[in-house]
Amino acid sequence: MNQLDALKQFTTVVADTGDFRQMASFKPQDATTNPSLILKAVQKSEYAPLLKDTVNAYRGRAPDEVMDRLLVRFGCEILSLIPGRVSTEVDARLSFDASATVARAERLIELYQAQGVHTDRVLIKVAATWEGIQAAQQLERKGIHTNLTLLFSFVQAVACGQAKVQLISPFVGRIYDWYKKTAGAAWVEADRAGVNDPGVQSVTQIFNYYKKFGIATEVMGASFRSVGQITALAGCDLLTISPDLLAQLAASEAPLVRALDPSRAQGMDIDAVNFDEAGFRLALNDDAMATEKLAEGIRAFCQDAVKLDQLLLAA
Repeated sequence: MNQLDALKQFTTVVADTGDFRQMASFKPQDATTNPSLILKAVQKSEYAPLLKDTVNAYRGRAPDEVMDRLLVRFGCEILSLIPGRVSTEVDARLSFDASATVARAERLIELYQAQGVHTDRVLIKVAATWEGIQAAQQLERKGIHTNLTLLFSFVQAVACGQAKVQLISPFVGRIYDWYKKTAGAAWVEADRAGVNDPGVQSVTQIFNYYKKFGIATEVMGASFRSVGQITALAGCDLLTISPDLLAQLAASEAPLVRALDPSRAQGMDIDAVNFDEAGFRLALNDDAMATEKLAEGIRAFCQDAVKLDQLLLAA
């Protein structure tokens, strides 16, 4: 059995790509997209007609509507290839506007429904800012399920659990990147691998906390830099993995054992915590890595949203 098949025994494997033709060969359960992945996909020749068809069909409409229709078009193509759910992201430029995030999410769901897609097959991705988490809480109450992304800290995860969001996506690789860059020449890769990887440690802490206190929010590790990070989180609810790393897992027959276990977490000595808005903002501010990576991630997604706007206008 290869490592990919072994991983699927205790973790739901999710394809992290907008290239739906590439993902089909790995047979993932779910798939995730974001503006950066869609931007990358539409610049490939095989997807250019999809962009042009969408623009031609809705020429003259507001740019944000055309973008949403393109995202839903990709999402529908992906859903034709997978049995589970697709995550579609609200424009990152709304990351600090809860009411606008709710409105945009509702429109995305309406567009999916118009294509015959049931609400349960879509997760609306929202940045895990305070405003994003409050928007997600409102959406969940309306029966619209959410995926809180750009999550780098325990405080963000706790607040998401309090809001009863469907799923969170803690970013393993970007946490690792920050600690490695900060350490500079003092970084020793062998000493910070596997369970000692700071990104792996972050997701493990969140997973154990959720399972200890019966928090139903799903944990989906994301943003991986290596197969080692993935195997160190085997047993996590879900892992969203790029095609390159999926291929490496499929090509390896090295042993793979479960690393995270809900029953083991339930016996751990962990204190329950709770955050209001002021406490959330203070705790996030105290975490330099999370503060920097959240801001950086929102900036990058906003920049790619602008580029996608420009491509749509030029098509």
